[in-house]
Amino acid sequence: MMYSAGESQVATESTSHVEQENKARLSLIYEISKKVGSIPRVTQLLEQTVKMTQQTLKAAASSVLLFGDNEQELFFEVASGPVGKVLRRVRVSTKSGIAGWVARTGRPLLANDVNRERHFNRIIDDTTGFVTRSIICVPLVVHRKIMGVIEVLNKLDGSDFNEQDLEAVVSVASTAAMAIENTRLHQTVLDAYKSTITTLVATIDAKDPYTRGHSQRVMEYTLLGGASLSLTAEEMETLEYAGMLHDIGKIAIDTGILNKPDTLNSSEWNIMREHSAIGANLLKEVPFLEKARELVLYHHERYDGKGYPVGLKGEKIPMGARLIAVADAFDTMTTDRSYRRARAFDEAIKELHDCSSTHFCPIAVEAFVSSFPSMLKTTHLV
Repeated sequence: MMYSAGESQVATESTSHVEQENKARLSLIYEISKKVGSIPRVTQLLEQTVKMTQQTLKAAASSVLLFGDNEQELFFEVASGPVGKVLRRVRVSTKSGIAGWVARTGRPLLANDVNRERHFNRIIDDTTGFVTRSIICVPLVVHRKIMGVIEVLNKLDGSDFNEQDLEAVVSVASTAAMAIENTRLHQTVLDAYKSTITTLVATIDAKDPYTRGHSQRVMEYTLLGGASLSLTAEEMETLEYAGMLHDIGKIAIDTGILNKPDTLNSSEWNIMREHSAIGANLLKEVPFLEKARELVLYHHERYDGKGYPVGLKGEKIPMGARLIAVADAFDTMTTDRSYRRARAFDEAIKELHDCSSTHFCPIAVEAFVSSFPSMLKTTHLV
């Protein structure tokens, strides 16, 4: 077949356009695969996944729906596009609609005219005001188990989705499903660890009736300071573990020393000071507690460098350890001990201010103190 010069140019441009689209789809799958290991939280991964998929396929919207507590409903885990925020409040029955059909059957669907698609249900459009013209909907499947669907809606230029678009979304769905499953398995392991941690902490607190609940309160006070400093979710998780486990080393300290009603002598004090290093050693074999371990080790360092176990000073002390030091001191001052009565909250806060820049980090003190009134209101302590 012979082409004129003009026809040949059009054919070449068309071929070039198809090649560019194919490269974009391959790049999408590659980039999402890379992000699976680098983004710690599944919601963040899915947010980037739907955004990148929407952009690559030049679509108006994209979303991921997952099963809720049962397999009768789907909820929008993430949604991009003009009505994304509204969709986060919407639940979808699996008994109707395209998403429900795909979730039930595990079969992908491409419809370039939803008005001709018998499974289409207008209830979402009626709820949000968005007008669906065309859709690709693909199941999220791992180990033959369907956990939800991914949708891509409406080409921006009004053109049709094609089989290559469908194949790209199928690949994206496979990667996203594995990421969701891995995250859920990881969370199961973390929940088991947390249960073990709670048991260990209860064992420590039980050694001294005066410190019962101390670890839980220190964790809550530490998170209060961390939130005031707008720490990341990952940093807050580290604070949660470290705050709960800061006294784990006391499990190895003799009860007679822990419960002594009088002032410790120098020998007993030296033994007591070992608990932070002992605690850090106990956590050494637990990989996911590596960052928390450092905070446990240094939570008795002082801002002026006169703390223990190594005498770190100022900014060299990790911020998390500085926050725990403030939380630990506050709870110690405001609870009854065998050797003294609890001090009032305002008196303890004054002590924190007085020791700021010597014993405690000024930033950590201010972070805790500035947030403390809000905690009092929510816990009905005033």
